[in-house]
Amino acid sequence: MVLETSNCGPSCNSSPKSWFEFLLNESLLSEHLQQVSPKPSAVALIGQFLEQALKPVVNDQNQVQPPVENLRTRKLKLLALCTAAHLRWDLPELEKGLTVPIMNVLLSELLLLSRIPSGTEHGDLNVEELDEATAAAVYLYHRWCLRAIVEDSFPMKTNKPGHQQPNILNQMQQEKELVESILKLLKEKSDDSVQVLEGALKVKRELRMHTAATLELLSSCLDSDHERWPRTTEGSCGEDGQIQPGQRISVNELHCQVRYDLGCYYFLQGPSNISCYEKAKMHFGKTKELLDKGMVDMLLQDNAYTVLPRPFRRSLLMDIQQQAWKGVAGMDQLCFRVCTCNTVQSILYGEPVGIKPTQFFQKPNKEKIEFFLEVCQSVNLETASAEAKNNLGLFFKMLCLSLDDTHLTFLITSHALFMAVLRDDERQCLLEVLRKRQPKYQTVPSKPPFQDISSSASTNVGQLEQQLILTQDPWKVRQLLIELHGMTADRQFWMLSRKWEVPAPYAKVILTVKDLLTRDLIYILLAKAHCCLTNQAFHQARQLYLTCLEVVMEFWPRMRQLLLNEMLLLDILRTEDEAGRKSRISKPLELFKRVYTYLESWQQDVPTRALIAEQCVCFLLNYKDLEYLSVQVSTTALHNKHVKLGQLLAGTCRDFTGPKESRRSAKELWEAIVLVFTFPGQAKKGGNGKGATGKMRDASAPTLTRKEFVTCATKLKEPMILTILLSLMVKLHNTVRDEIVNDVSAEFIPSWPSSLPNLQAVDVDAVSMTIKELLRHALHVDPNNPSWLITQADFYFATSQYAAARHHYLQAAAVSSELFHKPIPPEVLTDQVLKQLIKCCSLLGCHTQAAIFCQFLKEVDYPTAFKALQEQNSNDGIDTYYKYIWDTTLLEYLIHFHHKRGDLEKKQVAMNAIGQMELNASNPESVLQLAAQKRKKGFMRSLLQLYC
Repeated sequence: MVLETSNCGPSCNSSPKSWFEFLLNESLLSEHLQQVSPKPSAVALIGQFLEQALKPVVNDQNQVQPPVENLRTRKLKLLALCTAAHLRWDLPELEKGLTVPIMNVLLSELLLLSRIPSGTEHGDLNVEELDEATAAAVYLYHRWCLRAIVEDSFPMKTNKPGHQQPNILNQMQQEKELVESILKLLKEKSDDSVQVLEGALKVKRELRMHTAATLELLSSCLDSDHERWPRTTEGSCGEDGQIQPGQRISVNELHCQVRYDLGCYYFLQGPSNISCYEKAKMHFGKTKELLDKGMVDMLLQDNAYTVLPRPFRRSLLMDIQQQAWKGVAGMDQLCFRVCTCNTVQSILYGEPVGIKPTQFFQKPNKEKIEFFLEVCQSVNLETASAEAKNNLGLFFKMLCLSLDDTHLTFLITSHALFMAVLRDDERQCLLEVLRKRQPKYQTVPSKPPFQDISSSASTNVGQLEQQLILTQDPWKVRQLLIELHGMTADRQFWMLSRKWEVPAPYAKVILTVKDLLTRDLIYILLAKAHCCLTNQAFHQARQLYLTCLEVVMEFWPRMRQLLLNEMLLLDILRTEDEAGRKSRISKPLELFKRVYTYLESWQQDVPTRALIAEQCVCFLLNYKDLEYLSVQVSTTALHNKHVKLGQLLAGTCRDFTGPKESRRSAKELWEAIVLVFTFPGQAKKGGNGKGATGKMRDASAPTLTRKEFVTCATKLKEPMILTILLSLMVKLHNTVRDEIVNDVSAEFIPSWPSSLPNLQAVDVDAVSMTIKELLRHALHVDPNNPSWLITQADFYFATSQYAAARHHYLQAAAVSSELFHKPIPPEVLTDQVLKQLIKCCSLLGCHTQAAIFCQFLKEVDYPTAFKALQEQNSNDGIDTYYKYIWDTTLLEYLIHFHHKRGDLEKKQVAMNAIGQMELNASNPESVLQLAAQKRKKGFMRSLLQLYC
């Protein structure tokens, strides 16, 4: 059988070339790189060339000497540069196969060849005065500097060395140290790189990058020691002393690449400087705009020269359409532009226009038509065939006939391209058709104004009813109702809108009024005022209440009092709203007097809203008017369950801030709240089925429901009152659950009774739900209260939500120490909190973090720490946290453990950590304490940045 080899490429049977072959044959490199899949590849060749050029020399005495600069090394470096030029200086492609030292040498040689001496401070360079090629080389170098810093920040899984020979391990360690030293230098000079690249964004000229021809020319000029170089595109010498490389870099291309690299670098700096995130967002946004513009420009250029494959253009449009359908910002505009470019090409080839372009031109506008004409104008009509011109002319006709807007039609018919693709007779015929054509949609004659319609009485009534529903003007409401009652008989207009709702106690009173007009007026005014009050439109609500008050002032004292109560509620809500928006507000003494008057005159049989008494009590508690509620409130008012709760809270608050001997109010409050969460029918039974105490029966008289209790509690904003409620609920929660391991902590816990007569009678789920809602409300009032944050964290820990618990423990430590600028108070990070934090980290797989927290305890928990450090799989940074360990026993254990396992890199990290002078056991205690505090702060800040 004969093998067919006629279609085999030039590299099918070729063996891999060696680097020295390219030294012997100058033309071999160009031939090799032109192959489809050269072996070795271009990137591999660069590495081989530079490794040989940088290879140390062994002299006669077997001493290793640095590489000598001679003709061989210069030729190898030139070959590496020419190979990189063949790749068009594609940094992502070069970075895939070249190490940091090789990339550094490659770009440094490019700068040297461009006459930028090594050691030059690039921040002092005036890049605008450099020629196009030198400026492009400088920008390329600094782009790589920032890219290398960003790439180094990514976590990388290191390969375990296993059992390697000592010389190989030594070589690997030397290479690692070399990379670290280069990156350290790049980071120190990063400000210069940023300055140079920010300056590149001001460049308005095109740059040119070196090609292989210009690199060889530069090298020959340097070898012959010329001072100036000729301007040429082929490498020949001229008299003006410059070289003009052939690879053009447009302004948009330069800005796009620079902005992307700057955006990545600023994003990396974001955690330490929040303003860098804004800069990164700006640069990424500009990069996206330039990429979109470059894509459209590429398609416009391809319409003239037809280089891109047609399937590629179609798949590109499909990808953009999918992103537009997903709602990606800015993709609709790009989709239209790409679709228009493809449509014009399809028209030139005589292919049918797809559905998408038809959809775009169904709703045409000036911008769409102008861009369509711009795309058509990019077509090279001089080289286009007669058939293509005819197809374009036919589409122009179709588009003009489909447009209803004469202004858009005129944009097309007056364009030079329209006249170029259509003959004179075709144009005249089309224009004549457009002039004679009737519009598809006749203009509907305008209707006369609504007021001019000679309508019936029912139409006028409907119009007045609509105005009545919409208006918020109280005097207009009265006028409209008078007109409506004059036009109709026995109509009840208070039922006109479903949204007009009046509280049930008031509705019963209002509907007893015999006069229909008065009933409608009072009901509608109250309903509109109630709606305004709900929407916090306090001024409008006040006007409606005042108007209603004038109506009932003389003949209805009972309703007058109800309206005054509503106006009291309005003023309380308005005052609290203003207090929430302003940092300081004077104490409203007049409002306090009105609240006292309302509570003293409260009667159980008078119809009133429970919300008013509840709001009055919360108002007094929020302003810490404890004296009145606990001592001066009337006995009659105590029959109101909200007032009773307020009295107990005020008394307990006074007890906790006063002498510890008197805690009677706290006990009564405990018994009252226990009744709230007791199952129905169990309130008066003890644990043995016998009757409860007399105090509990008395307290149960005005008992709140759980919903009423939560609603009232979530209106409180005074920290001390909220702390007391949280403390009581937490104590009740701990007592009912009886799980010492999962006890939730809070202030004042020892002040409450330690037992309950009937545990089974308490609704445990209701207690847990109430604590959740109370904590949510308290942290909304003050998100930076360490005590509440610890309580929230404990509650999450008790319910096995360990990630949320860790988050709140860290947040409590941060706010109590001013983001760790001060030592964390010991009452925040207690041993109990630390043990729960250690358990959270262990259960979440962050074993190194758990081991470090073991140091925070008063007595270091070595067994737990050793067990955590032995874990094979850890979800944290492992050795990146070793620098935060100050306990030398743990560091010594780590060194032994990693040595035993053969993890030399982690062993070295632990050795570096223990080798710090400040951890020397001979240091004074104050020095050791400062070292521990420094590492505590660093560790807590790293966790805060990671999890909060």
